[in-house]
Order: sequence, then C-alpha cells, then structure tokens
Amino acid sequence: MALELRPNCERCDADLPPETADAFICSYECTYCEPCVATLGNVCPNCGGGFARRPIRPAREWRRGLSRSLQPPSERRRRLAYGHEELAAFSARIRDISPERR
Repeated sequence: MALELRPNCERCDADLPPETADAFICSYECTYCEPCVATLGNVCPNCGGGFARRPIRPAREWRRGLSRSLQPPSERRRRLAYGHEELAAFSARIRDISPERR
C-alpha cells in the first residue's frame, strides 16, 4: 500500500506537489508544510504525534509497477477541523514531550 501523498497542507492549504521536499507527514499521513510544522511545534494537531519529512515517490518507473504515474498522488484536499487558537493550545500542552514519549 502506497502513501496517499495528499496535495495540500491541512493547516494553511498551501499546495504540496508530490515532488516537493517541503511536505511533512505524521504516522496517519496527515500532511503539513514546513512552516506550519514549525508553528505547530512538531505536534500533529489531529493525533498528537510528531512529523517526518514526506518521502518523494519517483516519477519514473525504475522498478516495474512502481512510479507516481502508476500510483498517483491523491487529489483530495483536506483541511483541519480546528481553529488556530485551539491548535496553539493543543500544541503548547504537549510540544515539550518528545514524539516517542507522547
């Protein structure tokens, strides 16, 4: 099963094309841009986990059956259900706990 590769930051709605190195994901594939991850204090506002840089799926089929053209990224844009104040409070509460201890 391939990563969904969501097309946008769920906080600010910035475009995050599949080839960008500026996308970050949590273990549930929630997707954010680098500035929003910094603002959130490396706290996913949906699950409370940490973020890792999203891998880049190759555009070219280097191995048979594996490429962005054969396993295309998602076109479904997602948005957070939380307001900026609620996000800040949530992040502030757990940001000093390392992701592996949350």
